[in-house]
Amino acid sequence: MNKVSIIGAGMTGSTTAAWLAEREIADLVLVDVIEGMPQGKSLDLLEAMPVLGTDVSVTGSNDFAATKGSDIVVITAGMPRKPGMSREDLLATNAGIVGKATREALRVSPEAIFVVLTNPVDTLAYLVMKTGQLPPRRVVGQAGILDSARMRAFVALETGISVENIACYVMGGHGDEMVPLTHASNVAGIPLDEYLPADRLAAIVERTRGGGGEILSLLQTGSAYYAPAAAIAQMVEAILKDRHLIVPASTYMQGEYGLTDIFFGAPVQLGCNGVEKVLEYRLTPEELAALHKSASAVRESIGMLHQLAKI
Repeated sequence: MNKVSIIGAGMTGSTTAAWLAEREIADLVLVDVIEGMPQGKSLDLLEAMPVLGTDVSVTGSNDFAATKGSDIVVITAGMPRKPGMSREDLLATNAGIVGKATREALRVSPEAIFVVLTNPVDTLAYLVMKTGQLPPRRVVGQAGILDSARMRAFVALETGISVENIACYVMGGHGDEMVPLTHASNVAGIPLDEYLPADRLAAIVERTRGGGGEILSLLQTGSAYYAPAAAIAQMVEAILKDRHLIVPASTYMQGEYGLTDIFFGAPVQLGCNGVEKVLEYRLTPEELAALHKSASAVRESIGMLHQLAKI
């Protein structure tokens, strides 16, 4: 059986474990610094296995030794951004958490592929690659699947059409400058910018960009976890099953779209070796300009990271 370790047993980490347990594709380990939490959540999930009819091992620990031999390490650990907290403050806090998790996980699972969720995800995926001195294919950030799924959900709400007939593609950094591709996105093959009135499409684009913030403002005491966890599970399954699945995700750019040396949202092909390929869409001049504006925001964040972490 494959082994997947999830670093961070909060709502996103534990929900990821639940989605993966249902798929019955790997034994699971939850790790967290809070004593008792990963142990309690893993035991609760283990007791659900007879109901689900799946046979996987689920364990919880405060020690990275339990993650030994992991095929995939998922990093969800970190602090959410709180009111009054600057992006620099968030980055400083989470860079320390993610950097330590990377070092500890690699010590016992030197061949693992890393899936990063902690925000700012593009910057922290970059940190994982640099800290672990890993080849780019072994690190991928979860962002684009979530953003694209949100856009698909909003289009479905607007049109009353099944989400299965809706394909949406969002590129760029995971933040306010993300770039929903309105012509490549479609309803049963009909481009969105032809199917929907311009004002309704613009509203969907803006709601997609603010999707995480909308949930944050409603919950007030937490952030989204069902959809982010489902997106991670899809990525993990694609890697473990060697599906060669094409999804939007944060990946290391090596000249694609004219970008280098940053992690950035683009369509990637996922298989047993991690990121197998980065696909390049033919973008309009407006889309390309928006993409490079988004890249500037990611570069600024990575610049902060260099100052904080001395990588």
